[in-house]
Amino acid sequence: MISDNPIAGAAIFILIIVGANFLMYAIARGWAKNGGSVRWIDALKQGLTKPMESQRNKSMEELRQEMEKLQKSSEKKE
Repeated sequence: MISDNPIAGAAIFILIIVGANFLMYAIARGWAKNGGSVRWIDALKQGLTKPMESQRNKSMEELRQEMEKLQKSSEKKE
C-alpha cells in the first residue's frame, strides 16, 4: 500500500519519536529530582505485580491444602 503523501507519514513518525523521547526525559528528570514522578512509577509497578502475587498466593494455598489432605490420609493409613 503506497501512500499518496509520504511527507504526512514521515511527520507522524517524527512526532511519535519526539513524544517518546519527551516521555523518557520526563521520567528520568523525575527520578533525578526524586519527586512526584517516582510515585506514579512505583504505583504502576505495584499494580502490575499485585495480580502475579495474588495468583502465586492462590496456587500456594491450593498446594498447602493438597499437602494437608495427603498428610491426613497418610496418618489414617498408619
